[in-house]
Amino acid sequence: MDRKTDQLHMYFLPMMAPGHMIPLVDIARQFARHGAKITIITTPLNASTFSKAIQRDRELGSDISIRTTEFPCKEAGLPDGCENIASTTSTEMYLKFIMGLSLFQQPFEQFLEEDHPDCLVAAPQFSWAVDVAAKLGIPRIFFNGTGFFPLCALHSLMEHTPHLKVESETEEFIIPGLPDTIKMSRQQLPDHLKYETESIITEIVRNIMRAEMTSYGAIVNSFYELEPNYVTHRELEGRKAWHVGPVSLYNKDNEDKAQRGHGISFCEHQCLDWLNTKEPKSVIYICFGSMSVFSSAQLLEIAMALEASDQQFVWATQDTINEQTWLPEGFEEKLKGRGLIIKGWVPQVLILDHEAIGGFVTHCGWNSLLEGVTAGVPMVTWPLSAEQFFNEKLPTEILKIGVPVGAQAWSYRTDSTVPINRENIQRAITKLMVGQEAEEMRSRAAALGNLAKMAVEKGGSSDNSLGSLLEELRKRKSSSN
Repeated sequence: MDRKTDQLHMYFLPMMAPGHMIPLVDIARQFARHGAKITIITTPLNASTFSKAIQRDRELGSDISIRTTEFPCKEAGLPDGCENIASTTSTEMYLKFIMGLSLFQQPFEQFLEEDHPDCLVAAPQFSWAVDVAAKLGIPRIFFNGTGFFPLCALHSLMEHTPHLKVESETEEFIIPGLPDTIKMSRQQLPDHLKYETESIITEIVRNIMRAEMTSYGAIVNSFYELEPNYVTHRELEGRKAWHVGPVSLYNKDNEDKAQRGHGISFCEHQCLDWLNTKEPKSVIYICFGSMSVFSSAQLLEIAMALEASDQQFVWATQDTINEQTWLPEGFEEKLKGRGLIIKGWVPQVLILDHEAIGGFVTHCGWNSLLEGVTAGVPMVTWPLSAEQFFNEKLPTEILKIGVPVGAQAWSYRTDSTVPINRENIQRAITKLMVGQEAEEMRSRAAALGNLAKMAVEKGGSSDNSLGSLLEELRKRKSSSN
């Protein structure tokens, strides 16, 4: 056969949310570098955030392209231009967005029938993708954007329901059947998991879980050495999975790192030039991802904690925040030289990789957590929503490279929760940055960072796992021809 007929053709359908799209696009690009033909399906607005990177890959010889279809904003009851979950501003809008994903099925099926790919990699929110792939007789692999540990914890929780056997929101329960003793409380769970009640979200989650269980397997942004017991645990459950991360390490040059997930990034030079003036491991970086919404009262507590901590810091805030409503008068001037506040999108991988960074205050989104691990940086953990309260347990209790700030309540919008006070924030920052315990955490984090880098190198655990998936898919294609 000639190369074009013999070449494995993979379709990628990422969820339109930064935490899903950024790593799955990284994964798609890596498969293309390994010789697969790749087609990424998304909307025009989302395509613009990574089209430059795809064009660079094409110029370097990768067979990778983007096909776009309009997001059905009007049909879904959403305003024009609301093509990414980060654009939703309420639970109602979020639900409309998720429900709108079903309207993608018809144009997507048309693309599949035209191209006849050999494999479909899709986010679990497109639960209909399993049936679409089955109709064409091709494997559907799901990508959930999280790690082995939170996946195992969630499955155990849904199977054994220990949270329904406690008397109150705050009483702790143990998640059964895991390699480690993991305790949580009901208030740390999303509403759709807390109780045995039916809702739109419950139905959506059930469809997602059903689609996951009937998929060919999962691609996971993780590496074996980070959570070996949970890689094994999933295998023992009989579920196929391939660990191919940390996928942020697929971006080798600074241009890719700076523009990762964003067409136009924050001008990184201002931040990096500032960091260049600092001593190694002397600066703490604070960032809560693209979806967090904090009250002015909470932002003020963070500012006051940073001032009292005497630590140097870089604090990334959302560009929608009006600093005049919460930042103490003269704060930036008073801390000039000691602290830098930046608004909007930041090149997080470049910042974390800088030698001046000695700690990371994070919301425990899986991408951020893994980027912190990859950079060899210990963390203050501040989970907010999604699966972040599960994720927090990995750095704080299993890996021993994290200090919890004391967040206890899950919330879609974190501006509706009681603020964590400045004393607790300062205490966690100081514990992370100062003293013998801090040094030990930093040493463990640095060792993990080295293992992360080795995992994606040729012959590393993740490189081998990616290679084994490609080989399996190619054999499957060959036998079906």
